[in-house]
Formats: sequence, structure tokens, C-alpha cells
Amino acid sequence: MDQRSASTAVRQGYMTRNRLAVSLLFLMNGFVTGSWAPKIPEFKDRLDISESVLGLLILMFGIGSLVLMPIAGGFIARVGSQKVVKVTAILLSPLLLLLTLLPNVWAAAVGMFLLGGFVGAMDVAMNANAVEVEKSMRRAIMSSCHAYWSLGGLIGAGIGGFLMARFGVLPHVLVVTVLSLVVIAIAWPMILADKPHPAATKEKLRLPMTPLPWLIGIMALFSMVPEGTVLDWGALYLRNELGASVELSGFGFAAFSATMATMRFAGDHVRDRFGAKRTLRICTVTALVGMVLAGLAPNAYLAILGFAIAGIGISNMVPIAFSAAGNMPGLQPGIGLSVATFMGYSGMLFAPSLIGFVAEHTGFAIIFASVPVLFIVVLLLSHHAHHADHAKGH
Repeated sequence: MDQRSASTAVRQGYMTRNRLAVSLLFLMNGFVTGSWAPKIPEFKDRLDISESVLGLLILMFGIGSLVLMPIAGGFIARVGSQKVVKVTAILLSPLLLLLTLLPNVWAAAVGMFLLGGFVGAMDVAMNANAVEVEKSMRRAIMSSCHAYWSLGGLIGAGIGGFLMARFGVLPHVLVVTVLSLVVIAIAWPMILADKPHPAATKEKLRLPMTPLPWLIGIMALFSMVPEGTVLDWGALYLRNELGASVELSGFGFAAFSATMATMRFAGDHVRDRFGAKRTLRICTVTALVGMVLAGLAPNAYLAILGFAIAGIGISNMVPIAFSAAGNMPGLQPGIGLSVATFMGYSGMLFAPSLIGFVAEHTGFAIIFASVPVLFIVVLLLSHHAHHADHAKGH
């Protein structure tokens, strides 16, 4: 987009059509993901599987995501993010409905691969489109985009348990599918039509040899593992170990998403005031306290409060890590960020499957009480967050 177009975008105000479109895409992706959280106990019971088998199915989700994410990146380089995000959003919409209709664990494994694959592929495409919108507006919008994802997760998790308890499993996924398609239809004509970047496909990918990108990648990894743990196991923990109802069990991830969304909307302002390093440290300590409370809680209500506090802390840990990764000196653009995002999403997608195996022998309470050890590592590495302050407005 040329300078005149960028200036026009700024004059249009805070919420341009392109920004609204990409925000709606984040909202829809979060809504589908959040709708999966309260469905997990029903999914497990219907297939009559153990926690370890459920862990393997969740592993298929992760494998699908990590397989399709780089494929989506290649298509984005060739045809632009607009086309890729449209296709992946359409294909993602009916997948919870498909999972509900699959008859056995083998079919469910394929369904989980597809669900994870298109959640991840759409994630890459919508983030790429958000970067293009940032450039067109000459202002940062990434934190608020991720806030809309969290808001979508809140809505999906919050209404999921209610819809299943009141109307049944099939009506729930039908509502999710229809609402997702409605959001896509609204966003469709406003999605920024960016130009493809074919030159990027000709560059040979070289992994960085210096330790800094990998250290920041560890920060992202250990910030995202707890998020995946709450998403995949929070409802089961509340229901099976703390005696929560079907409706209440969905509110663990809902509370987590609510506080995360709220703090992400404020994230840019908080970072501007306190700096990335100080903000990261405050957030990490807050997340640690919340997760310990969730793991040691004697009842579901205190555990949900713990998840809410953890959401406040985790909210800006990942954006700061990604921002630091994308602003490291001496690295070609995108290399540091690719390391951090791959490591971060690997942790969010694969660690919960391992947790399923462990929880079958230990229970989930000890898992949630132990996860905060990861936050201590983030604190030890937090001085690297100062690279996030090198980010400039677009």
C-alpha cells in the first residue's frame, strides 16, 4: 500500500474497515477454539476414552497445526494473506460439527488433525493480514487483535456449556458453525487485499546460530504452555476433580479468556508506561500466583478465580515475547519471530497431550500447581524483553 493510502487509513480513524475485518477474524478463530474447551468432557465421554487416549487426540490437533502452519505461510508468500485467510476461515467453520458426527476414535483423530491444522493455518494468515493492516495504518494493532481472539474464546467457552446443557451437543455445534459463517460474511468484503511476496519463497531459510532468538523462544514456549493447559484440561479438571457442573466447567477457560482479553486491550498502553521488561515481570508473577491458586483450590469457584488471575498475567507475556523476537538486532526480518512463534505454539499444542498422560496417574490439581515452575524460567530470562521496546510504530 502506498504512502497516500496509508495516510488515508490513518485519517479514517481508530477502527478502519480493514482493521475491523481482521479483528473479526481473530474473534471468530478464538470463538471456535473457545467452543472446543467445554466440549472436551462430552467428547471424551462419547468416545469412551481415557485421559491418555484423549491426550493422543489432542496431540493430533498439535500435529495438524504444525503441519499446516508452514504450508499456509508458503501460500501467503505466493498469493497474499487475504486469500489464505478466507479459505482457512471457511474450512475451519464446520469442523466442530464434523467432530461431533464422527463415529469412532480413528475418525476423531483425523478430525482433530483437521481442526488443529485449520486453526493454525488461519492463525498464520490472520496474523500476516494484521501486520499488513498495521503497515497501512502506521500504528500497532497486534495486541488488540489478540484481545479479540481472547474475547472470542470467552464467548465460545462461556456459552458452550450453557448451550450443551440446555439444548444438547448437536445444537451447540450448529450454533457455533452458523455464527462463525456470519462473522466471516461480515468481514469478507473488508479484508485487506495485500500483495503476495514471491521473493520470500526464493530465500533459503537459515536457522539463527546465536542463542538470543532461542532464549526468547523459550520465553514464548513457557508462556504458552499454561494457556494450552487451561484450554485443553481446565474444564475436565473443574468437572472431574472439583465437582463442577457441565455449565460451570466451561467458565474456567471463559474467566481466563475474559481477563486476558481485557488486559490485551490495555496492553499497548501498559507497555508504553512501564516498559516491556517491567511489564513482563509483573505479568509473570501475576500468572504464577493465579495458576498456583487454581491448582490448590478446594472448590471450582476458587479455581476459576485462579484461572482469571492467571489470564491477567499471561495476557501480555506472549505479545512481549513475540515483539522482542521480531526486533532483535542482526537478524533478517521474520527469522527471530518465526523461531519464537514455532516454539511457542509447539508448547501450547504438544505439552497438553503430555499432561494428559501424567494427569492420568497424578490428577490435574498437581499439574496446575506445578505449571508455574515455567514462569520462574520466564522471570530469569525477562531481561531479554527489552528488545520489545525497540519496536517502532508502523
